[in-house]
Amino acid sequence: MTRRAVVVGTGHYLPERVVENAEFEAMPELETSDEWIRTRSGIERRHFAAEGETTSDMAAKAAARALADAGLTTGDVDAIIVATSTPDLTFPSAATMVQAKLGMTNGFAFDVQAVCAGFVYALANASALIASGQANRVMVIGAETFSRIMDWTDRGTCVLFGDGAGALLLEAQEQPGANTDRGILSTDLNSDGRYKDLLYVDGGVSATQSTGHLRMQGNQVFRHAVEKLASTANTALDRAGLSAADVDWIVPHQANIRIIQGTAKKMGLSMDNVVVTVQDHGNTSAASIPLALSVGKERGQIKDGDLIVTEAIGGGLAWGAVVVRW
Repeated sequence: MTRRAVVVGTGHYLPERVVENAEFEAMPELETSDEWIRTRSGIERRHFAAEGETTSDMAAKAAARALADAGLTTGDVDAIIVATSTPDLTFPSAATMVQAKLGMTNGFAFDVQAVCAGFVYALANASALIASGQANRVMVIGAETFSRIMDWTDRGTCVLFGDGAGALLLEAQEQPGANTDRGILSTDLNSDGRYKDLLYVDGGVSATQSTGHLRMQGNQVFRHAVEKLASTANTALDRAGLSAADVDWIVPHQANIRIIQGTAKKMGLSMDNVVVTVQDHGNTSAASIPLALSVGKERGQIKDGDLIVTEAIGGGLAWGAVVVRW
């Protein structure tokens, strides 16, 4: 028998404010249009956090919904991992703030920072904690307020990002040890710091003592994304003794519809096998995969027993994939 990290609950939260592309069209300094945004990204709208609404606020709401979905309470959870690049404060971690907001006084909590790949990295960490016996249940959350680091004069970035949070509750379960098991079957993590300048924020505690704004070389990120995402997904599948033909759903990082389409094509899969939410959420960085998983389950797309591949790439560059049977 093998100890696996099995998904037992999902939840997500989106801020009330919905920002349609038309709002950017009305900003003359951007010189953009709804058609320009849709054509290049597939994004139609996104959500922005309200004034005073923080990353940990949204994360706690998503986590509470995942707990309710699982029929469990905070006393049943051993650890919280929050994947975010936009924490409330430099420290303490957003995860400990979520722990307090949930009324959880047991266990431990910490953040993972791998930008858009953050949730994949967090899942890998949670799986390792469960497999090693250090935790029995781990709440894994992706949450971001990227609207707070946008340069509103840069149409190449500010129209692409949104805010939100998604959560998965993972539970240790004994499984036969085959690739037909439920739970996380394999992971693949990668990074290459030589590509820092392709996607970064130009502020930080040590360098500038400021928050800074997001900067991106979109064409270069796109060039790396499709190849690296397909490669990491196939590597993770191979580690589980599976192939793309076994996949029921790709649940990718929701950055750009063209990247999503290109990755599916490179893997030899139809878009009918892809959960897509980018049109409604924009790029929510580390929140995008858990948001898409929760929405996919809510829609009735994702069902028990389905084989799912999640993959993401973000600043660093950092990228990776997780294979999980629902």
